[in-house]
Amino acid sequence: MKLGILGGGIGARVNINLDAIKHAESLGYDSVWTAEAYGGDAVTPAAWILAQTSKIKVGTAIMQMPARSPAMTAMTAMSLAELSGGRFIVGLGASGPQVVEGWHGVPYGKPVTRLKEYVQIMKQIIARQDKAQFEGQMYQLPYTGPGATGLGKPLKSILHCEEDIPIFAANITPSGVAAAAEVCDGFFPIWMDPQKYSVFADPIARGFAKAGDKDLSQFEVSPFVTVVLGDDVEKCMMPIRASMSLYIGGMGARDKNFYNNYAKALGFEDAAVKIQDLFLAGKKDEAAAAVPAELIDACHLVGPAERIKERLGPWKEAAGKGHVAAMLLGTQQPEALELVAGEML
Repeated sequence: MKLGILGGGIGARVNINLDAIKHAESLGYDSVWTAEAYGGDAVTPAAWILAQTSKIKVGTAIMQMPARSPAMTAMTAMSLAELSGGRFIVGLGASGPQVVEGWHGVPYGKPVTRLKEYVQIMKQIIARQDKAQFEGQMYQLPYTGPGATGLGKPLKSILHCEEDIPIFAANITPSGVAAAAEVCDGFFPIWMDPQKYSVFADPIARGFAKAGDKDLSQFEVSPFVTVVLGDDVEKCMMPIRASMSLYIGGMGARDKNFYNNYAKALGFEDAAVKIQDLFLAGKKDEAAAAVPAELIDACHLVGPAERIKERLGPWKEAAGKGHVAAMLLGTQQPEALELVAGEML
């Protein structure tokens, strides 16, 4: 089992905990992940962290695909991979219509189609086997659509990238997971019950079938796992309740919320309906309180050290079956980082 840390996002202020990142690196953590929404970007802190570490890999969770052309993302990835000695991991995501159209001012389009085309173009550019050319539904190289000058021509990257660059995607919908399994090296669900790999089994199998000769040894399932170490279990669950209720209840319209559907797939259908009803009615505290403790325990690690050690059992079993390759931990607590490392590394 590999371990990662979610620690490189820029919020209202730039407050990246480099001490926690370096501590994780010293403990043997494999990766640290940056983030972006509609403020600080994911690439700048990735470069900053890479420059101040020596062993730990740095990935983006996620770079918003509609905000960058596939070629620009490939250029960024190649540059950071070469500068860091192969420590950069590309993490891609579709973001959501509110951010894509409201912030970036471009059409949301078809996220699954975008992911497939995006990754194919990136891999073509990085490989440099020929000049990059592509004719898809969302991307064309060279571009020949409205407003084109007709002067575009196929090009090959000037930079010769000698480093391997893994490409991950953030997905939880069946079609998105299948697409990731087909074209990517791994994916990170926002949460995961390690005992319910079955939720992803069929989509992953479909993606592998389209890819050809591919299996779980070539595809890493790397979920986000929040860890809160403390004596009071309910107090430790409180911030997770707020976060999960936001996603399950408020991320998307009532009839189009991927996280709500995912909670139902995990076996919490009644709770998912109740959380959404409360959240959309403006009762956010009640929505948070409605998140079942069983759902939190299934996907996250909370409470005293001995309780967390016990709850790590299913994760060890999932790793043994090849169902989970890495746990990407959402924690800044040194003791939590040490506890999980001591049990899993």
